[in-house]
Amino acid sequence: MEPQSWPEPAPEVARAVRAKYRGRQVPLPVVERDRLGELFADAEFAEAFAVTGPRGWSPGRLALVTVLQMAENLTDRQAAEAVRDKLSWSYALGLGLEDPGFDFSVLSQFRTRVAAHGLEEKVLDFLVARLVEQGLLAAGGKQRTDSTHVTAAVRDLNRLELAGEAVRAALEALTCADADWVAQTVDVTSWSKRYGPRVDSWRLPTSRTKQQKLAVDFARDGFALLGAVYHSGSPVWLRELPAVQVLRCVLLQNYTRTTTRGGREVVKRREKTDEGGDGRPPAHLRLSSPYDTDARWSAKRDIFWNGYKLHISETCTSAPEAARTRPNLITNIATTSSTVPDSKTLPAVHHRLQQRGLLPDEHHLDSGYATAELIHGSVKTYGIALITPVLLDTSPQAKAQTGFAATDFTIDWETEKATCPAGHTSATWNPVVSEGIPKTVVSFAALDCIPCPFKPQCTTAKKNRRQLSLHPRQMTEALRHTRTRQKTKDWNTDYALRSGIEGTIRQATAVTDTRRARYRGLAKTHLEHIYSAVALNLIRLNAWWNDRPLDRTRTSHLTRLKHTLTA
Repeated sequence: MEPQSWPEPAPEVARAVRAKYRGRQVPLPVVERDRLGELFADAEFAEAFAVTGPRGWSPGRLALVTVLQMAENLTDRQAAEAVRDKLSWSYALGLGLEDPGFDFSVLSQFRTRVAAHGLEEKVLDFLVARLVEQGLLAAGGKQRTDSTHVTAAVRDLNRLELAGEAVRAALEALTCADADWVAQTVDVTSWSKRYGPRVDSWRLPTSRTKQQKLAVDFARDGFALLGAVYHSGSPVWLRELPAVQVLRCVLLQNYTRTTTRGGREVVKRREKTDEGGDGRPPAHLRLSSPYDTDARWSAKRDIFWNGYKLHISETCTSAPEAARTRPNLITNIATTSSTVPDSKTLPAVHHRLQQRGLLPDEHHLDSGYATAELIHGSVKTYGIALITPVLLDTSPQAKAQTGFAATDFTIDWETEKATCPAGHTSATWNPVVSEGIPKTVVSFAALDCIPCPFKPQCTTAKKNRRQLSLHPRQMTEALRHTRTRQKTKDWNTDYALRSGIEGTIRQATAVTDTRRARYRGLAKTHLEHIYSAVALNLIRLNAWWNDRPLDRTRTSHLTRLKHTLTA
C-alpha cells in the first residue's frame, strides 16, 4: 500500500454539500475538513505500509475513516458503506462522486499494520498538535484523569471451560496448519465429538465429581496433544503456533502432572490449600481466554470483569469565562491490563503529556492514583501539583481518633530524632527498604513507653513500645501537608472539579461503547480507545464551532435551572 496524498474535496462534491446543507447545521465530517484540512498525513504512516506493489488506499484517509467510524459507532461494513454512500464522508476524504470506495476488510488490515508498528498514538498526536496551533490547547492549566473498566471481546470462561477451550483452540489451529498430521496423530472421530463445538456452547455436568473428572480429561487430552506436537518426528514449526503456546500456559497454570514410582502419570487440578491460594500464578499473569492473552480478570468494589482498564485525561477549568474560551478536550489515553493499579499508570500519563507539550500545572485525580512518592515526584519531575485525596492515617490510633497518630509526633530530620506528645525522644532511627520503597522505622524505648501514663492512647504493641514508619522527608512532609489541606473548604471546592471526568466517561460509553472492546489484544484495544478519543474531541469541537459552548452541551437542563435560580 503506497502512501499517497489525498486531494482537496472534489468541486462537484463541494457544490452538492453546500446545496444540501444550506441553512442547516453542517455535519461533523464537513466541519472537520473545513476547519482542520488534511489532518492525518500519509507520510506519518509510511513505515507501516509498503512502498512497492499495487497502489492501495491512503492510510491517512483510512485513519480518518476509522475516527468517523468511532464517532458514529459503526461496524467495518457500515463504515465502508458510508464511504460510498455519504456525501459528507466523501467531502471529508476528498473523494469524487464516482469513487467506488474499498472493501470493508481493508479497515482490519489497516488496524493490524498500525498496531504492529506501534503507530496507534499518531492520530491523537496529530490532532493535539493542530489544536495547539489554533490555540485551543496549551500547556499549564488544569487537567483531570480517571479510569474505567473495559470488558474484552471474548466470552467469559470458568476454569473448566478455559481448559477445554484451550485444547479445542490448539486442535483447530493444528488442523488448519497441517490437517494430515492431525489425522495421523489423534482419533479424529472421538476428538471431534468433544472438541467440535465450542466448550461453552454445551451443557457442563452439574455434579462436582463429574466436573473434576472432565477437568482432568481436558488436561490429559491437552498433555497428549502437546506430547505429540513436541515429538521428534513432528514438524518443528507446529510448536510455534500461538494456540499451542497458549495451551502450554493454561495447563501449566491450572494443573500439576507427576509420575508415581510405579510409572503411573497423575494429573491433578490446582486447588485451594489450607495456607490459602491454589498454586496458580498471580492475577496479572493468569490467562483468562485462549483467544485474548492480554485480558485479565479483575475486581473493583462491586465490579468483576475480564478485560482491561482505560484511563482518560482531559483539560478542565472551574472558571465559566475560561470555559467559553476553550472547550474541554481529551489530551491522553492509556489502556492497561485490568490488574494494573491506577498509581502505576500515572507516571506514564505524565510522560506522554510531556511529549505532547501539554503538562498541566494541576492534575485532579481520585485517591487511587495518589501515593506519597507520586505526590512528591510529580512536582519534582514535571512541576505538576496533584489535587487528590490521600488515604488518611490507617493506624488504630488515627481510626479511633482517641490516641496519638503519626502526625502527632514531631520529626527532627537533621538530628534523626522523633519526639512523642509526652515529650520522650526516639531511641532508634533505622533506614529500611519496604517493597522497593525506602522508609525509616523510628522506635521508642520500652523503658519510656511502659511507665508512660499515655501508653493506652499510644500503643498496644506486645513489645510495649511505639514505632513509626516514615517515608523520606520530602514525601512525609508532602503527605502531611496534603492531609491537612484536604480538610479545608477551599480544597474541597477545588477538588470538585475532578467529578467532571465522569461525564466524559459517560460520553465515551454512550457514543463509542468504550466499555466493550471491539478487538482482541491490548494493542488493538488501545488503538480503539485512541481513535475513539479523537472522535470525541471532534464531536466536542463541532459543538464548539457551532456556537454551543461546553457548559451548555454537557450540563443538564436541571443543573442549568438550579444555577439560574441561585444566581
